[in-house]
Amino acid sequence: MSHHKVISLAEAVRRHTWDGMQYASGAALPVGSDAIVFGRELLRQGRRDLHAIFHCNTQQLNLLAAAGAVSRAECGFSGLEGFGFAKGLGRAVQSGAVALEDYSNLAMPLRLLGGALNWPFVPATVNVGTDLEFRSAFDPEHSPNRDKIRTVTDPFSGRTIGAFSTLQPDLAAIHVTLADPEGNAIMLGTEWSRFELSRAAKRVILIADAIVETDCMRQFPNLVRIPGLLVEAVVYWPFAAWPQASPGMYDGDEAHMKAMNDALGSEAGTAAYLADYVDGIDGVDDYLDRIGRERIAALSRGPTSFLLDPYRRWILPHADALALSREGAAA
Repeated sequence: MSHHKVISLAEAVRRHTWDGMQYASGAALPVGSDAIVFGRELLRQGRRDLHAIFHCNTQQLNLLAAAGAVSRAECGFSGLEGFGFAKGLGRAVQSGAVALEDYSNLAMPLRLLGGALNWPFVPATVNVGTDLEFRSAFDPEHSPNRDKIRTVTDPFSGRTIGAFSTLQPDLAAIHVTLADPEGNAIMLGTEWSRFELSRAAKRVILIADAIVETDCMRQFPNLVRIPGLLVEAVVYWPFAAWPQASPGMYDGDEAHMKAMNDALGSEAGTAAYLADYVDGIDGVDDYLDRIGRERIAALSRGPTSFLLDPYRRWILPHADALALSREGAAA
């Protein structure tokens, strides 16, 4: 495993992120798998002025916006489903700190697909004729706006249709259930646009709940939706999507989802949350201790835990996965 791609979370952010970059994540459901811990580390390292691209808002974008790290955002859904409005993101948008460009849940993966295929634009038949077409947060002075979704002529029918700009973000931090040291990955549960995002982004970092032997990927090659050749680095971090869910691994932490969202609704609450769950965290084990070992055990015994059964034999022990992280960070 001398040529593996596993590095520490801190090293991944240090090497592959910068202020003002286009940063993509949140490619699963707003309450599902997302590399939330990557956003925590972006804040720890003081990244600012990010242009965030999220298929759907998650607690990561909610946190980044509340903490002042994002100046622009594009997403297809801005709520937190059953947990209500995203209070940190909402506060940032209402204050003018974040310009939020709104598209639909179909438009975002289409734009990522266009980026993955290196198309100049994506033909659009959705969002056309609505405020999504004619209102732009990036150019609010012009309404109706004719540049956000432009028009093209279908060369076959002569019909006028819309055209989306494509997305090719500088970096995508993608949460996966299982990754091997070479960067091959399996995602359990809803995939949403993580497949398209992994092909559209200029660089991809995987944030994995577990590291498995490569024999696992050889046993289930049809499930390897993100191959290692697309991946810059792999970060091992259990409960990386917490307080959201990772099917097969852990359920969503409903109590913390509510408490986190409430905290992000104010500057004082955000500062307290950052002190406890961002700046105050010293490594993986401290992070897990902060969640609480009893809570971790309870969340890990959920109704989806059986989904992990076919893969358990290949999962590396915690100490071995951490050793890979240290080795990769030192290389």
